[in-house]
Amino acid sequence: MNTKVSIAGVELKNPITVASGTFGSGMEYDEFVDLNLLGAVTTKGVANVPWPGNPTPRVAETYGGMMNAIGLQNPGIDTFVKRDIPFLKEKDTKIIVNVCGKSTEDYLDVVERLGDEPVDLLEINVSCPNVKEGGIAFGQDPKALYDITKAIKAKAKQPIIMKLSPNVTDITEMAKAAEAAGSDALSLINTLTGMKIDIKRRAFAVANKTAGVSGPAIHPIAVRMVYQVANAVKLPIIGMGGVMNTEDALEMIMAGATAVAVGTANFHNPYATVEIIKGIEEYMQANGVDDINTLIGCVK
Repeated sequence: MNTKVSIAGVELKNPITVASGTFGSGMEYDEFVDLNLLGAVTTKGVANVPWPGNPTPRVAETYGGMMNAIGLQNPGIDTFVKRDIPFLKEKDTKIIVNVCGKSTEDYLDVVERLGDEPVDLLEINVSCPNVKEGGIAFGQDPKALYDITKAIKAKAKQPIIMKLSPNVTDITEMAKAAEAAGSDALSLINTLTGMKIDIKRRAFAVANKTAGVSGPAIHPIAVRMVYQVANAVKLPIIGMGGVMNTEDALEMIMAGATAVAVGTANFHNPYATVEIIKGIEEYMQANGVDDINTLIGCVK
């Protein structure tokens, strides 16, 4: 029974990774989860300098999920290279580094620094606000997405995965722009923008006013977008958005995702990833599926 999948020439032992920002670099989960069992670990976003993140409160619960406006708080590339990469290198799993920035130069800084590091794939978070363009996210304008993808592809030594924002009118337009600019793979979806008001305090529940909504409430939207993109471009896709269990992960795969990232589920069930990996194997056995790849995009 084969559970191996390939993303841009990088072979994962199974299709399960974690969504950036929900797992740190795996250190926090090391006592719960055998990281060696994961297809890959996707790190929290890394910038060229440390980012303090947004003011608190930064997280709120919602029906069927949560909202966060952490603001990509991270210790910066220097600490990441010294501390996190050596930790992950000891594990038998692939390393996907999520890269964030406020300008094209910021991204290129990090991508160039990672060029000689032993990491497998770079996931580029284009949901960051583009400070030079008045704060609109790189991933919300096809031309901006095309330009940054092209610039990063020219400098990156590892294959790049552009992480698409769902906060657009037509996600296939974004996927095509990233593909045309040379992206090796895509991951989607990032969080949906939402808002919650605390009626007792008569104030926003999150200091940032708006926040990214994740969790099971967004899952059907994510599945729809993965399906649309899988049928619009030829790139491998890492599907994510409200994946809580094996059924959710298999839905993503059948919609066209080559791999699946588990995010919000990690917060209330730190064992979610390994349970899903085991569940996929059980499903394959019970249904006579010899190769996971035959399930990718099998629903047309």
